[in-house]
Amino acid sequence: MPAARSHLHRLFTAAVLLVAATTSVVSAQERSGSVSFMVFGDPAELAAYEALVDAFEEREPGIDVQLIHIPSASDYRARLGADFAAGDPADVVLINYRRYAPFAAMGVLEPLAPYLRASEVISASDLYQAATEPFTWRGQLMCIPQNISSLVVYYDRDLFDTAGLAYPTDDWTWDEFLAAAKALTRDLDGDGTTDQYGVGIEPSIFRLAPFVWANGGELVVLESGQRPVRLALDSRASREAVEWFVALQTEHGVVPSAVAAAARDDASRFLDGTTAMYFDSRRFTPTARTIDSFAWDVAALPVGRERAGILHSDAYCMAAATEDKDAAWAFIEFANSPEGQAIVARTGRTVPSLRAVAESDAFLDLAASPANSRVWLDTIDSLGAVPVMAGWVDVEELTGDELERAFYGQVGVDEAIDAMVTRTLPFFAGEEG
Repeated sequence: MPAARSHLHRLFTAAVLLVAATTSVVSAQERSGSVSFMVFGDPAELAAYEALVDAFEEREPGIDVQLIHIPSASDYRARLGADFAAGDPADVVLINYRRYAPFAAMGVLEPLAPYLRASEVISASDLYQAATEPFTWRGQLMCIPQNISSLVVYYDRDLFDTAGLAYPTDDWTWDEFLAAAKALTRDLDGDGTTDQYGVGIEPSIFRLAPFVWANGGELVVLESGQRPVRLALDSRASREAVEWFVALQTEHGVVPSAVAAAARDDASRFLDGTTAMYFDSRRFTPTARTIDSFAWDVAALPVGRERAGILHSDAYCMAAATEDKDAAWAFIEFANSPEGQAIVARTGRTVPSLRAVAESDAFLDLAASPANSRVWLDTIDSLGAVPVMAGWVDVEELTGDELERAFYGQVGVDEAIDAMVTRTLPFFAGEEG
């Protein structure tokens, strides 16, 4: 353990001691062994994982945990793929539900359902079902979800006040959202160039999906109700949602153009007060908490024909190649205990997958922004999930390219949809239900 500790780490260590004083997780017996644990994230997340490891090692002094930190998410994913391909992965890793299927298909993940059934610390009923379902691969729970975030709208309260607009409500509509976006898109100096945008949202299928569902459409066509066989964006309801989404930029101009987007990303524009509404999951909260120049909060996605959201969830997975599986499970079990999840939740980064922790001050901290953290819990019942399939990452990348071309007016919506549906067909071939 390094001699020097960051200020964040000292804060999280203090939080660990406080939680440990009120929460009890009893080990079945004295255990020993070693576990390697690979994570990614910013300094706040690293401090939380350091505190998590410290708390576990204090409870299980016979087990040594080696924490491997990869700051960049893209570098982490590259390292994860390379390590599994080489047969030398970390014992415990964090993987998003959109990305674990290729590893499950290769048989390099240890199914965790038997471990969870035998646990006296946590049970499947303690976790939100919306988080566990996507990590069930061919009838077997593969990984234990750490969080159950969703897409929300971060909004600049000061810009709403300046424009004389009411803040978003829990049931605001697409029309109300668009009206606010137009009012908040402004040329502040009269030079003919937009200086302040109403909306910041990336043109990806993962951002588009909840609008498709909210309009009564589907993302994929399912065979026998289970196996995804192709994209369904060419259906009437889905196509209408794509048209509405693309028009935010091409028709209404409430989103930066391709040139403006290349010059400055949406997150930076929100942070400096030049974008009023920014779409992201709970992961943006620690960054948003650095804002000291304006007041901000979060709101649910606007409601279309129905309310819809999209799941964001990462899970602790165990590599099948792990030599000391008992020690690795002991760590995963602790990380997903009330004590363990509370430690990570205090970063502001996660929406805990344990109901008890999600409803506690560890998450619903009234002293910390956003004030409306409960929106993540109130909308869980409306969350949808993208298909869990080995080729989904490729589908996302290809559709992202085509959707971006439509979003920035380089091709028409019909052409983009046709390309997305046709070009992704090979990635659905061979998928099992």
